[in-house]
Amino acid sequence: MLIGYVSDERYVALADVLFEIRSPDGSIVTARSTVAGAVYAECEPGEYEVVLGKDGYGSKIVAANLNADDPYHFRLLADRLLGYMWPKCVKGGESAEFRVHAVEEYELSLYRYGAEKEFIRRIGTFDEHGPRANMQITPDGDYTQSGVEWNKHGYHSQALNQFIEAPQRSGLYYLHARNKSGDFFSFPWVVAPQSPQSSIAVLASDLTWNAYNSFGGRSNYIHAGQFPSTPTINSRLELKRYTEEEHRTYNSDTYQPLSLDRPDPFNHIDESEQLEDPIAGRQGCHLAPAEWRLLGWMERNDVLYDLYSESQFHFEQVPLDDYAVLIISTHPEYWSREMYFRLKSWVFDRGGRLIYLGGNGLNCEVDFLDDHRIVYENTAWCHSEPQYDDDGGEFESRFDKRVESEANLLGVVFSFPGIMTAAPYKAVDVDHWCFDGTGLANGDTFGEKSLHQRVPGGASGHETDKTSPQSPEHVRVLAKGLNADDGGAEIVHFKTPSGGEVFSVGSITWPACILVDDAVATITANVIRRFSVSH
Repeated sequence: MLIGYVSDERYVALADVLFEIRSPDGSIVTARSTVAGAVYAECEPGEYEVVLGKDGYGSKIVAANLNADDPYHFRLLADRLLGYMWPKCVKGGESAEFRVHAVEEYELSLYRYGAEKEFIRRIGTFDEHGPRANMQITPDGDYTQSGVEWNKHGYHSQALNQFIEAPQRSGLYYLHARNKSGDFFSFPWVVAPQSPQSSIAVLASDLTWNAYNSFGGRSNYIHAGQFPSTPTINSRLELKRYTEEEHRTYNSDTYQPLSLDRPDPFNHIDESEQLEDPIAGRQGCHLAPAEWRLLGWMERNDVLYDLYSESQFHFEQVPLDDYAVLIISTHPEYWSREMYFRLKSWVFDRGGRLIYLGGNGLNCEVDFLDDHRIVYENTAWCHSEPQYDDDGGEFESRFDKRVESEANLLGVVFSFPGIMTAAPYKAVDVDHWCFDGTGLANGDTFGEKSLHQRVPGGASGHETDKTSPQSPEHVRVLAKGLNADDGGAEIVHFKTPSGGEVFSVGSITWPACILVDDAVATITANVIRRFSVSH
């Protein structure tokens, strides 16, 4: 009978996995998986001890109920170097656990990523007496929903402490892991201050990082709703995003959660990559590696800041009223409604000043089930087609469909024209103080230089936001990107009756330009300086 399927950490079918199925009476049945990852064995339905393994993957022993009516999903983990901190975001002085998967001895060091990669300290060298005893074991089934819980399944040490106390200085930290074979892997750790140390707070977009993280085989872009019943054999032949001419990534009203408790390879930064280097990789251009460029530029310009994560903001660990300015950057796409209205109240009711240096921000609501399981409430949605309410009005975003348009707070909202293009901006209102010192006149272009390698071309790009009918009436458009199809991002500024202010650039590529484009840097510096002045 068909007893189950076997796949790797990408939910890709594994062929020729060896199985030994042990029954309680001592009898043994052997089997081998097919090219589709299917496992057929001559055994009666019931409870078994199953041993499975394949070269290049960690063998495991699991207790499984085998039943042809409900095929079991076995998962194996490839022999590769991986790691993450848990929790991934803490305050200075708090401790977090490093969770590393290695099949040989490895060393671990702590760095702070600011103006440079600053070595903080060596954590240690880690190995165990048993063969491959450093390896982790993933749960079976869909652990994107529940988390991998490394150090619980697989390697853990009673003798060696695997917890690190966070430094007192806030910032973006990275752990560097290297094994005996020379393989290298780095993973981020957000350290917030115990109490505010600056007038400026910056949010790292960990909710967006998690949305794109496909470790385990699901992200908010691959199998967003839930796993299909069988693992992938060939993605181009099976995944709807490739097989459907009019594919809609979000064609369901319900979505299974995605856990923060997973390694995130997309946020890896190569050991040799430096702050002013082009941002390598398809995903790094809009995740932590790109955010590092903004933080590094701020430090090189002596702009003091406290770093927090979005998840900390959701759980009310960011004392907004102690700050004059909040900066969100790059790609803060996924927010809870609690975060949104907390920020909106601060800006509109209590004089807070928001700087939005990103694109496609606050575009989709998320719900936290607990401290690590997040439901991305995409709804049945297609970015490239109009979406209408019951009265015929058009929704501006997934967030608008469930809450309200983010244009009410940011002044701009993502729209499909201009997606996956990049271009310079054209100045349209140089009388505004943000242009001081740039030498720009109306009609001049700026933002030509960029470190963004996925979509090169300028500071208006990758995904772009524009004003809309729900933007505040008094919003002031200062510049517009020259992207094709009138898809350029709009730079806007507006004030609120309480003395609050919002400045938005509406582009993912902006932070990738700030280190190499003088006008982008000068405009950003002008806004930070002006907004940081005490009320």
